[in-house]
Amino acid sequence: MKNPKRILVAPLNWGLGHATRCIPIINALLEHGHQPYIASDGVALALLQKEFPNLPYFELPPYKITYAEKGKNFKLKMVWDSPKILKAISKEKKAIKKLVNEHQLEGIISDNRLGAYYKKVPSVFITHQLNVLSGNTTWMSSKAHQKIIKKFDACWIPDVKGKPNLTGKLGHLKKTKISIDYIGPLSRLEKSSVGKLYDLMVLLSGPEPQRTFLEVKLLAELEDFEGNIIFVKGKIDEGQTVEKIMRTKGTSTIYNFMQSKELEDVLNKSAKVLCRSGYTTVMDLAKLEKKAFFIPTPGQYEQEYLARRMEKQQLVPYSNQEYFKLDDLKRMDDFKGLTCFEYESDYSNLFAVFSRVNENSEPTSSSLST
Repeated sequence: MKNPKRILVAPLNWGLGHATRCIPIINALLEHGHQPYIASDGVALALLQKEFPNLPYFELPPYKITYAEKGKNFKLKMVWDSPKILKAISKEKKAIKKLVNEHQLEGIISDNRLGAYYKKVPSVFITHQLNVLSGNTTWMSSKAHQKIIKKFDACWIPDVKGKPNLTGKLGHLKKTKISIDYIGPLSRLEKSSVGKLYDLMVLLSGPEPQRTFLEVKLLAELEDFEGNIIFVKGKIDEGQTVEKIMRTKGTSTIYNFMQSKELEDVLNKSAKVLCRSGYTTVMDLAKLEKKAFFIPTPGQYEQEYLARRMEKQQLVPYSNQEYFKLDDLKRMDDFKGLTCFEYESDYSNLFAVFSRVNENSEPTSSSLST
């Protein structure tokens, strides 16, 4: 590598999806000779620390995003929390500026962290939501998000530009002045041909309290499931725990969390998957070409849109969390399942953004240079 760069990778701590889809980006940075630095908070930071224990990491101010206990109050809760979020973004901007100056960082990759940019270094924003769905205020939330994206030097969309695609109207605009690169679906996982060990995998994630609500509901509802279940709660604790429960018609093996390689292994060994319809999960399942059933997070318009879209395309059925019953899983047999997009990301070209000199930048020497 002739001109390696120090690049800060900063995913939003909202469930695990933003962090996990940064894993292939971090690996690509390492493969191209760059030095990644990791910055986030909460479970997102904890997950990346476990995946990359030898990389430098920093804690950013938390947004402290939580869901309303009832889905219908989701938008109201977000409006109520907005002053707190704006304050966190202001603190984040200051923290980013300090990190850039103290560690001579030469680029920033922000996955939906709205304050993770600095005018003196090239900054990239990763999102699959050019349009932010919020019911009758979608036009306003979308314009506000696009205005923030324009503060960055580039926007990377983890999808394909044409049709068919995974994001639909979320990740595609008819016309825009935003500098957009479609980088293909991002997944830390690889498909392998292995025997099926589990009849169903339950994969949970997302902010509280809805993650816990679904965990409790599924553990009760799946009591009479015929076959073996592998259940991953999506709780990032200090150490991994495993519990095996003998049911009347099979076994349930319950983990608090799994790291990438272990998760990849059990997903490949699972016949079907029951999970949220978060976009990172959709990308992972498409990469592995799995049959799935979605339960979108109540009140989260994006997940509800993706679940409806996948069902309409006869790919994956879904149910609202409140009404889900064990018998609903039988519907998976009538759907095609997700298929993989063959797409090769040109990371050399994408990372070239960090070699550009910003108008407000100051020349810095890199100790990584050879």
